[in-house]
Amino acid sequence: MTTDAKARAEPRQPLTRERVLRTAVRIADRDGLEALTMRNLAQELGVEAMSLYHHVANKEAVLDGVVDVVGTEIEAAASAVDAPAPADAWKTAMRRRILAAREVLLRHPWVPEVMDTRTTASPSVLRYYDGVLGLMRAGGFSYELAHHALHALGSRALGYTRELFEGGDADERDEAAAAALEELAGQLPHLVEMMTHISHSDPDSTLGWCDDQVEFEFALDLILDGLDRLREGGGQASMTT
Repeated sequence: MTTDAKARAEPRQPLTRERVLRTAVRIADRDGLEALTMRNLAQELGVEAMSLYHHVANKEAVLDGVVDVVGTEIEAAASAVDAPAPADAWKTAMRRRILAAREVLLRHPWVPEVMDTRTTASPSVLRYYDGVLGLMRAGGFSYELAHHALHALGSRALGYTRELFEGGDADERDEAAAAALEELAGQLPHLVEMMTHISHSDPDSTLGWCDDQVEFEFALDLILDGLDRLREGGGQASMTT
């Protein structure tokens, strides 16, 4: 059977919202976020661009959708992790689930950039955070302390750290940072000294300029250790004005 005849004989896969969004994730994984356009998405699916609008209203709807797809992956990864019961070792359970979420994002390194631009909450991400809250409650946290904990963890609960400085292309960012530091060296002695000693150059384990695996786990452990001390001390965060 020829290729054309085989193509005619095989039933055409129906276009669905899930298929559109999973294809969008595949494009971004393979070619980068900048390649995720409605035209490229339609070409990848083998359909006319207008067909997409029956399932996603526009590019922003695609971006909302891919966050939800990856959020569902994070939910599944966190649920499948081998961790102790929160009542016995909440910190270990939380750490393993967060690192499982990070493993998902390392497969989709463009996702944090999209997450930081969303104006609506993804249902799967909300469900994941609800699970994080449930884990803390099972570990002995009051709702008040758990609320503080969620603010302290922030995006780390999902497996990445929001950048202190603006993101962008790594090479361009490094060049711009070096130029700025050189120009302002006399005014920024501490930053210049730090940058001469510290390098973030592991592209395989990085989700941002200062978000390599070592830095991520250092900050995560710092927060979890502090929260554990508060939990053991009665669950009251010290609030001063």
